Amino acid sequence: MGKNTIGMGNRRTFLQKTIGALVFLPIVHACKTTISKIVLKLTGTKYSIGHRLWSKDFPVPTKEEKVKIVIVGGGISGLSAARALRQKGIDDFLLLELDDHVGGNSSNGENRYSKYPRGAHYLPLPNRDDDELIRFLEEEKIIVGYKDGMPQFDEFQLSFPPQERLFYKGSWQEDLVPKSNIGTPTSKDFERFFKMMKHFREMKDSDGRFWFNLPISKASNTPEVLALDQQTMSEWLLANDFKSSELLWYVDYSCRDDYGIGIDTVSAWAGIHYFAARKQDYGQQYKNNVLTWPEGNAHLAQLLAKFSKDKTQQNCLVFDVATTHDQQVKLLVYDAITNQSKTIVAEKVIMATPQFVNQYIFPERKRSAKAFAYAPWIVAAITLTLDLNGEEFPLAWDNVIYGSNGLGYVYNQQQSVAQMNDYKVISYYLPFSDKDIRKSRRELYSKKESYWEQLILDDLKKAH
Repeated sequence: MGKNTIGMGNRRTFLQKTIGALVFLPIVHACKTTISKIVLKLTGTKYSIGHRLWSKDFPVPTKEEKVKIVIVGGGISGLSAARALRQKGIDDFLLLELDDHVGGNSSNGENRYSKYPRGAHYLPLPNRDDDELIRFLEEEKIIVGYKDGMPQFDEFQLSFPPQERLFYKGSWQEDLVPKSNIGTPTSKDFERFFKMMKHFREMKDSDGRFWFNLPISKASNTPEVLALDQQTMSEWLLANDFKSSELLWYVDYSCRDDYGIGIDTVSAWAGIHYFAARKQDYGQQYKNNVLTWPEGNAHLAQLLAKFSKDKTQQNCLVFDVATTHDQQVKLLVYDAITNQSKTIVAEKVIMATPQFVNQYIFPERKRSAKAFAYAPWIVAAITLTLDLNGEEFPLAWDNVIYGSNGLGYVYNQQQSVAQMNDYKVISYYLPFSDKDIRKSRRELYSKKESYWEQLILDDLKKAH
């Protein structure tokens, strides 16, 4: 379950944009079956300020600053840009972030029992030719050495077992692929599907580039590969005679987990990318492992934040960017704390911002920006005393309910050496996977907190 990679956003690869987050603190059970108290807090990005980009309703700038380079956006991309500048010996830069913290989708909260993610919460092990990411993991002692040429990861930062379980046909089973009494046709469907994904994982073009790879810049752009972007994943599955409901659910779950949208919307290229871009080239030593922390990928954001610690201005919204006659860049910036605007003149600007923001800063990008769909999400952190173990299989790090609108939950204390916790903190993920993303986003903001509270609890009741 989901996530954010360096250079590619993920709730398994990319979360795109966390629009809102529900934090339920706490759910305390007077007994094992009765909820006695729920306190709800709605958090998320400062969308109300961002919406002012539509009207450009900002005060006239009253002062001017000069800096060599400006980075707009303090998510993983912006923080990574600051790291790159520092490593090149460039210190004359400024990072501007709308929120009151950096990290973007890789942010977190904390209560008395545990830290918890508000978005992306794991990092897949890097492909062995992903030199830039491997170098970062070496710097931060996440890779602690090498044995026979193979990276060795800090075991305390690898997902602890049990790692995954699925609630299917009334009981918990290990792994997320349905296995119990699925029948021969379904079993053969899964076998054939994974064989095809292995083929895609190994395919290279005439230049020796993998068809699918991470980062995407390493992947092939041959017409045969790009043609997969012209059909949906559901159309590709149908064309390849995949019909079993369990397989269709599993692929749909994987796409929703990765992109927030399912097989009826995501392209075949993106659907196959999920399975084929990660090369799984560590053998059996780290089979099924990912890198994760109680706070999720906020841990990585915090590691990156040190490169711009003294160069960051938060609560700042860039609402206009233009080049000057002498090839400088002029940025108009609104400070949400002081309710004042200022002008920043720079030699260069790095826009580490999503396309739905860029379209209002650069009107000429509006047409292309409309081709991007950013699915909104709810992430609910829940504290409870309920025993979450199943008779068939115990509580795991990643827990998924078959057929659910949600994507299940992660157990945030799984990485704790002290495994016995009277109070358990879980993070529940719910993407809005409708084709009409705008409608989904309006629904997210229009419904009362009690509606989402009941929806999430009803979903969890299916398994508990």
